[in-house]
Amino acid sequence: MTITPQFLDELRGRVPVSDVVGKRVKLAKKGREFTGLCPFHSEKTPSFTVNDDKAFYHCFGCGAHGDVIRFVTETEGLTFPEAVGKLAGMAGLTVPQATPQERRRAERAKSLQDACEAGLHFFRRRLDGPDGAAALAYLRRRGVKPETIDAFRLGWAPDGRSALKKALTGEGYSENMLIEAGLLIKPEDGGESYDRFRGRVIFPIADRRGRVIAFGGRALGDAQPKYLNSPETPLFSKGQLLYGLDKARQAVRDGPDGPDGKGGADVIVTEGYTDVIALHQAGFGGAVAPLGTALTESQIEELWRLTPEPVLCFDGDEAGRRAAGRALDRLLPRLVPGKTARFVFLPEGEDPDSFVSLSGPEAFGRLVERATSVSEALWRRVAGTQTIDSPEFAQNVRKNIEEVVGQMAERRTQTDYRRYLEDKLFWAGRTKKGGVEKKKLIEMKSDVGPEENISNRQKALLAALINHPQLIRGYGERLVEVDFLSADLAGLLTDAIDLHGRSEDMEAETLKEHLRRRGHDNLVESICSRKIYAVAPFADPAFDRASVEPGFADALRQLERSFARAELQQRLKRGLYRDDDAEYARLTEFASDIARQVTGTDEADTV
Repeated sequence: MTITPQFLDELRGRVPVSDVVGKRVKLAKKGREFTGLCPFHSEKTPSFTVNDDKAFYHCFGCGAHGDVIRFVTETEGLTFPEAVGKLAGMAGLTVPQATPQERRRAERAKSLQDACEAGLHFFRRRLDGPDGAAALAYLRRRGVKPETIDAFRLGWAPDGRSALKKALTGEGYSENMLIEAGLLIKPEDGGESYDRFRGRVIFPIADRRGRVIAFGGRALGDAQPKYLNSPETPLFSKGQLLYGLDKARQAVRDGPDGPDGKGGADVIVTEGYTDVIALHQAGFGGAVAPLGTALTESQIEELWRLTPEPVLCFDGDEAGRRAAGRALDRLLPRLVPGKTARFVFLPEGEDPDSFVSLSGPEAFGRLVERATSVSEALWRRVAGTQTIDSPEFAQNVRKNIEEVVGQMAERRTQTDYRRYLEDKLFWAGRTKKGGVEKKKLIEMKSDVGPEENISNRQKALLAALINHPQLIRGYGERLVEVDFLSADLAGLLTDAIDLHGRSEDMEAETLKEHLRRRGHDNLVESICSRKIYAVAPFADPAFDRASVEPGFADALRQLERSFARAELQQRLKRGLYRDDDAEYARLTEFASDIARQVTGTDEADTV
């Protein structure tokens, strides 16, 4: 579009910023300015100002700043040309006509977006059809509710090479267009094109305005890779966008969100599609995720458009700590006053989906409230694993402080962080005399510890076993191998198996009555409760009988994985510094054994 600076100046002069902002923000006149609550972050005291004379808005709280065009693009998700067109209509101006090349590009983008929309309808129909039964069962096992499936427009790609191709070419979309939109793959050897997504649950990827422009797919079988995204297209650049961004923008604008109902939605960055969906379903509407890559600079800037302090949530394992380190590296050069982040780590072996399912939204909310600041994360990085009360420690930390601070671009930020880190160093040398402290990069203790989290898993499994006694035949022996954290839970399991052995056709209510007579009445009441059913739906006696066993089996495998990881890590630690080929081989074989037991694969790194 040929839009000259002169036209933009005239547009800004004709449309007062307060007229546009006032439609979204309640403004109060104060002198020559207007003030109100910032629409870009949650606040109780107005820090947002609008100045029509200078033709800009500014927030002293989060740093949001711009003109009337920027306000429309930020709050309505419009592109720059779209925002100009809307404001021109308000001002009674005619936007200069696009060049022929610009018109062709716009028409092409519209056609590609139409093709993606047609692909979405295809995937949605197939999810509700006969061949989508396995996908629906998978989503039910993950606790995804029907209304959530609709809200995220989840779908199913049938396991065939040309089902989508036939359907969409039959609707008039050309093969070349479907290839360009990323829906088909054209082999380099010139062979027939075929469907990109086959035998996968489909997660539509939307732009800021909620328009579907790409897809992610999760395989249900053994297909690799497990997750597959659309390729880069004229519409889609995975490093520029975040999954769930359109919904997060809405949640931030709408205000109260989350289980406590306080303030605007926290913007929470997770690592995957199902994590985002689980958090949204649990009430955390500001959840988003990168699209198969580490967090990029563009995505960080996108987060800061939503909130000055996004929460970066990582899985509680070594890979999660590495991902946090990469995110911190990307943040450092961009830190300025009013723009930062916080870090949350889950217990070992957990991700947001599994944690919320078995520990509940309140527990996750507590972790977010206690999230680690960037400054504390930086201290843990510069402190490393050195012994605190030694001269070498002080020398190394001072060197590390200069390296970290040197990555920051803004002088005031450098000064503030250098002072904070040097103060930490000063007090560390005085509070740890005679003791030894070791630190790791962004190592964090969760508000809900591993024991409590594992106990919740065990309670959910026992509740399912009691409410669905048919599970005892297939899973009783495996549960006996579980190291229950509570002797009461272990005793309940032993008696349930014994009673079932005496009468294998025993119904749930009869089993409960016998367990009460053996002294388990309080424990049965506490675990067979709505609180447990809310986070582990498969344990509910009213849960769809056909889906009980798959859900139970998944939960049991997750519990076994938690114990397997812990044992493997202990053995590896004991052999970490041994230059012994036999010991290394033994540990590798042990890892493979655990992988086979827990996942049914031979890949040790899946444990």
